[in-house]
Order: sequence, then C-alpha cells, then structure tokens
Amino acid sequence: MWVLHRLSTAYQPQTSGQVEVLNRGLKRILERTIGENRASWSDKLDDALWAFRTAYKTPIGYTPYKLVYEKACHLPIELEHKVYWALKQANFDLAAASDHRKIQLNELNELRKLKTHWSGPFTITKVFPYGTVELSQASGPNFKVNGHHVKHYFGGNVPQLDCPDYEVSRAFIFFLHSQELHILSFILGI
Repeated sequence: MWVLHRLSTAYQPQTSGQVEVLNRGLKRILERTIGENRASWSDKLDDALWAFRTAYKTPIGYTPYKLVYEKACHLPIELEHKVYWALKQANFDLAAASDHRKIQLNELNELRKLKTHWSGPFTITKVFPYGTVELSQASGPNFKVNGHHVKHYFGGNVPQLDCPDYEVSRAFIFFLHSQELHILSFILGI
C-alpha cells in the first residue's frame, strides 16, 4: 500500500486534509459535550477521542478502532451490561454457581502448583549402555528414556509384566513444565 507522508506544523494543518477531518470531528463532539463551560474541554477530550474512534465511518466501511486493532471494540455500556447479567445470574442461583465453580476447579486440577509432577508406575524391561532404559506400561507401547531421569517407586503393588529375559524394576515418569520432554527415574530390582 502506497502512503504519501507529508510533514505539517500545528500552525499550518491545511497540509494534511485527513488531520483537518479529524480535528473537525473532534471539535463537533467537544462542542456538543462541554456545553456552556468551554474551559473544561480538556476534561472531555478522552471521551471525545473514544467517541470518534469507535464511530462507524461510511467512506472506509469500518470504525477507526477496528482498522487499527483489527477487532470490534466493546463499548463500556456493553461490558457493564454483560457484568450486570452475570451478577444477576450468579445472585439468583448460588447453588448452581457453586457447582459450576467446583467443576471449573476440577478441570484446572492439572495446572495446580502443588500437584505431583510424577505419574506411573512403569516397569523397566531393559537397561542399555550409556544409561538408557526401556520402560513398559500396562496399556501402551514400550519406550526408551535416559536412566538419569527416573525415580524410585515406593508405592503400592504394580502389575507384573511377563519379561523373562530382562531384569525388571518399577519406575515413575516426570513431566517437565515445558511439556516438551518426559523425564523418568528408576530403581533396579523388585
């Protein structure tokens, strides 16, 4: 898109017709809002700018706000209306709101700070050179991980796998916060 850039001074705004259109629109809005007290125009300038930027412009087919931010703007009255209905709904049915909040908390349980970062147990089916171990799980394929990243399992009973040729152990899997890598730990022996 080709844009012709011209410099102008505050004393000579006629250089830019678009600035004149903006100033004329702001002047009209300010004249209608300040009324008799013309000294308070600076107090109303933010509101006038908001009104100008959110008003639909026929020549361009959009509001200036939508052109700049590429989304529709929500007027303060629209937000106030949404808040009013949300509060009204919450105040009328406290039991339903409480149940809804409990469901939300259960859904977010995966993201809690104090939630354990370990899952498992897994069974070590083979130990390779340089510290690599192969883990097996009851419902899924075997996979290999670095043996330095596995941890002892001291929990309850673990279902035994049929691995007559391999030394078998129990293990846990640890998920990093970055969710890119799974780190595992192990204990040799049963």
